[in-house]
Amino acid sequence: MEESIPFGSRTYFLLLLVLLFSRGADFLSTWVATPNMVLEGNPIAKKLGWRWGIPINLLLCILFAAWPLPAIVISTTSVLVAARNFQAAWLMRSMGEQQYREWHVARVQETNVTLYLACLFGQAALFAALGLAVICLTFWEKQTALLAIGLGIVAYAIAVVIYTLIGICRLRRSFLPVRPVTASMQPSAVQEGYSRQETRPEA
Repeated sequence: MEESIPFGSRTYFLLLLVLLFSRGADFLSTWVATPNMVLEGNPIAKKLGWRWGIPINLLLCILFAAWPLPAIVISTTSVLVAARNFQAAWLMRSMGEQQYREWHVARVQETNVTLYLACLFGQAALFAALGLAVICLTFWEKQTALLAIGLGIVAYAIAVVIYTLIGICRLRRSFLPVRPVTASMQPSAVQEGYSRQETRPEA
């Protein structure tokens, strides 16, 4: 497969169709799970929102369809991300975005950090190992498509770790427990006023 292909060729439209399908699946799964982007883990996608995210991704699909290697990498990663979203999308939608967010944060806070990270990195390592196996067993010069699929699987594993950690850190900061105000935390002037009242002689 060549590094680039002519715009408007049969292969170009085939890759464009694959990109549109994979990116569309990613967008659809995200919309089912979190229509208001409350649970979106990608900070760039969350900042763009639906209004800018859809046209920008459409433009990227049109551009990358001319380069088979990145087109297949993006498509592979997008399909895996969509599958991951659909896995819990029904629960997110049924509970509601904010309720699921609070429930999820509570579960994470109750879990041992070492156990949580071990499971996260274990999942990512298995996907990465699969992708690396595809890459190593591929004749790069003749099987560019298989090479791109392997790279896409590895990219998905990396994305899962990065965006999960970003999302968890953001959610944990949003739901830090509020410490109750005690007498020792009150301003010294207020404490001094209370002390004077306590020591003031009775009339």
